[in-house]
Amino acid sequence: MRTKYVALLCLFFSLSLSVFGQTFGDLSGEVRDTSGATVAGAKVSLINSATGATRDTVTSDSGTYSFPSLQPGSYTMKVEKAGFKAATRTALEIQVQQSRREDIDLQIGNVTETIEVAASAISLQTENATLGTVIDNKRIVEMPLNGRNYLQLVSLAPNVSYGFPSAGQAGSRQGGIRADQSISIGGQRAQFNRFTLDGIENTDPNFNTYISQPSIDAIQEFKVQSGVYPAEFGRAASQINVLTKGGGNEYHATLFEFLRNEKFDAKNYAFTANRPPKDPFKWNQFGFTLTGPVVIPKLFNGKNKLFFMANYEWFRQRRAQQGVYNLPSDAMRAGNFAGVNSVFDPLTRAPGANGVVAAVPFPNNAIPSNRFHPTSVKLLEFYPSPNVAGAGLRNNRVQALGRPINRDQFTVRGDYNESSKSTWFGRYSWGDENQLTEQLRLNGDKIITNFDQYMVSNTRVLSPTIVNEARFGLSRFYNTTGPELAFSRDVESELALRAFRRLASVAPTPASATGRKVRTKTTIG
Repeated sequence: MRTKYVALLCLFFSLSLSVFGQTFGDLSGEVRDTSGATVAGAKVSLINSATGATRDTVTSDSGTYSFPSLQPGSYTMKVEKAGFKAATRTALEIQVQQSRREDIDLQIGNVTETIEVAASAISLQTENATLGTVIDNKRIVEMPLNGRNYLQLVSLAPNVSYGFPSAGQAGSRQGGIRADQSISIGGQRAQFNRFTLDGIENTDPNFNTYISQPSIDAIQEFKVQSGVYPAEFGRAASQINVLTKGGGNEYHATLFEFLRNEKFDAKNYAFTANRPPKDPFKWNQFGFTLTGPVVIPKLFNGKNKLFFMANYEWFRQRRAQQGVYNLPSDAMRAGNFAGVNSVFDPLTRAPGANGVVAAVPFPNNAIPSNRFHPTSVKLLEFYPSPNVAGAGLRNNRVQALGRPINRDQFTVRGDYNESSKSTWFGRYSWGDENQLTEQLRLNGDKIITNFDQYMVSNTRVLSPTIVNEARFGLSRFYNTTGPELAFSRDVESELALRAFRRLASVAPTPASATGRKVRTKTTIG
């Protein structure tokens, strides 16, 4: 079975003072003198503390100013007007999808004099009716997370439940880490969430799970929104809005590794007389993050101009679980059924007394090897021999079943300050996940999932009252789940089972050993 969803959103433009990208914030306010009268024509400058990017505007006739489409981060604002002392506000924090208001009072004096005030925290959102909770970088990085999955922190927002058993068919049809995400916001179903990353669509429409899940070291912050959304949010009952981390004028590097090992675990319980060894378990999660300006010695200095962020995270899990099986004995595999009910030779079947069909048992209850069907002989490959002595025909094989999981993900982002009127940023993300669930010999299941995602955004100030934001995103997502031999070995052809099925008019089963699969492929632009 194959399903293919193609959604083309292509290019999104916003040309307004009140409609912004899903991750950008905005800052507005009013400039007044000490008497409370508004001040028109005052120059207002906003400087990004990390990158040095500057935006300028002037107050309107009513004394108001506005900075739409601001990258979240820390800013310094300076207000100047002839006849007044300059006023500076430092540590102005702009968060994801935040509309912040900051009013400024100017004092009469020389413009060369400056009054500096540290910005205070805003406890009440007054500029729009959006309901949401921002999870900042400090909590993302410093709070304990099992598996470094930032989505566990959505439960810090009010009216949110996380971690309950997943429902639906995502586990059997998609599998992998995405099928384990259960998030209910405002009492809605887990399938009613929408994910955005850097303002572009990050939702797989097959199961309404995410496409890309960045490492926590690559995330600046994210916001859980539960109602009254702005116009740019097009669907779903709740929004999980994530922003990746950008570079700055200072270099920062992070190396990390998280380790778990079976040496700290207890032994398995013995279900049989053959006590198995301790199940192996190894968990390694490691990677790096590097941010800073792009500098090429003697050729280019990107300070205050061009910045990068690069992150790579590996996940390797090796574990095994105890499997107990009931299998035929070696004698039975050779055709010897001594001690079992009589096995009759079908070639001796003939009508007997009273019309009852009768047959003669094989001598010594043993089937001659020349009577073995070739297909049956080949199928024995997938049924290993018992390994528990004296167990009879029940619980006669114990083995460790491997559960290897490999996940890799890479994110690189670039930010460019073209001028005080134009800024750019772009990102590329790639990820790959492979899981194998072993069962009896070559009878397990495997999951393959990979994606790549591209995005670029430009914010351009056309005039003091017009700002244009252009954003483009493209996501490609591939997922397949099926038997262990999928795409590597066609057992049905080897055993000539397909011809038999056609003759018997029997439909193939979803778990046939040919690699029958459920595959989804999604392209979002």
